[in-house]
Amino acid sequence: MAESLERIIPREGYDLHLIHTKKFKTIHLSLKFTSKLTRENITKRALLPYILQQGTENYPTAIQLRQHLDELYGTVLAVDSSKKGENHILNIRLELPNEQYIAGSQDLLDKGIAFLREVIYQPKLVNQGFDPKIVAREKETLRSKMESLKEDKISFANTRLIEEMCNEEAYRLRVHGYEEDLDKITAEDLYAYYQQILNQDHLDIFAVGDIEGLYVEGKITELVDEREQQPIEKGKKVASANEQTLIEKDDIKQAKLHFGYRTNITFDDEDYPALHVFNGLFGGFPSSKLFMNVREKHSLAYYAASRIESHKGLMFVFSGIGPEQYEKAKEIILEQMEEMRNGEFTDNELSETKEMTINQLRETLDNPHGMIELHYQSVLAQSSITPKELLEKVNTVTKEQVMNVANKVKLDTIYLLTSKEAEQSEA
Repeated sequence: MAESLERIIPREGYDLHLIHTKKFKTIHLSLKFTSKLTRENITKRALLPYILQQGTENYPTAIQLRQHLDELYGTVLAVDSSKKGENHILNIRLELPNEQYIAGSQDLLDKGIAFLREVIYQPKLVNQGFDPKIVAREKETLRSKMESLKEDKISFANTRLIEEMCNEEAYRLRVHGYEEDLDKITAEDLYAYYQQILNQDHLDIFAVGDIEGLYVEGKITELVDEREQQPIEKGKKVASANEQTLIEKDDIKQAKLHFGYRTNITFDDEDYPALHVFNGLFGGFPSSKLFMNVREKHSLAYYAASRIESHKGLMFVFSGIGPEQYEKAKEIILEQMEEMRNGEFTDNELSETKEMTINQLRETLDNPHGMIELHYQSVLAQSSITPKELLEKVNTVTKEQVMNVANKVKLDTIYLLTSKEAEQSEA
């Protein structure tokens, strides 16, 4: 893994993260606007990425915008949104070739920054709002996305699990928003809220690549208007209440059995590296207990896996089962957790899982977007740990540390989405 060095420069209105690495022949610029999740604004924030890629003042159509990107030697613009913990992130990023490697591409970085500034500050407007035709069209695009997520039963089951498990917490909110909000959003209201984001969200700007000698630090000052930086509020850990089970039915043949656990561990905790290894042993890899026992040994599931949420302190288990296998599959999944708590895994399994976890993290660092995301984890957690330090800590995790983590993880909610013909007890 090639070395990369992050330099964080607090600026008036934003934090600049310069990550110098010779690994890539591109320069990756990413602006992350971060705000607390709220029901009032979640659908607006979900809609904005669609709008911002449809045109600017000088490139008023998506076709003209893409043509200009082609003129910039195949520069790529992407706008998306996500939630991490109880924060919502609007991410505007540009990946452009490094002019040091392309003959005749003088001032490419300057042109890229000027274009990115136009995307942010000069979107196509009509009167005092976004273009209403674009807004109407992209509302339908987002509506179609919402419908497709309903049809994706794995995604739907996980959404319902989170809504029940976190029903009094902001994390329950759907990252793609709510269909009933769409008709209420006007082009003017959406633009007014976008101005609020530009002026009031916490802002981090990342620049990744072989940037030494390109004066990126000075050029970034041309990218954003004067603003005030806002703090990021750290999320609060929520302890498990009484365990609950929810069973819902749909026109499906394969049932979705999902578990929600409270890990009581987040990115900034000392136990976080051990949590990574625990998840790998439990359900994070094809060699994990869930995969080998629930799927392979007992043939109870079409798939079985787990993943952690690093900023909310949650872990989710996903499995697809025959509706008639609910009780048995639930029993076997819970047994795997007990085995983890009791240390029923070998030193060899621990060693292999640590190696796979490290390789997975290294792969994340092998592309600019992944590198930014891993550094951004520290921003959200208000942690000073670097990716290199995280790798080193994963490598030193012991069996006792994994068992300690396993005993902190508490079951909160079991959610079953099953066929209308199935019969289950909720005991």
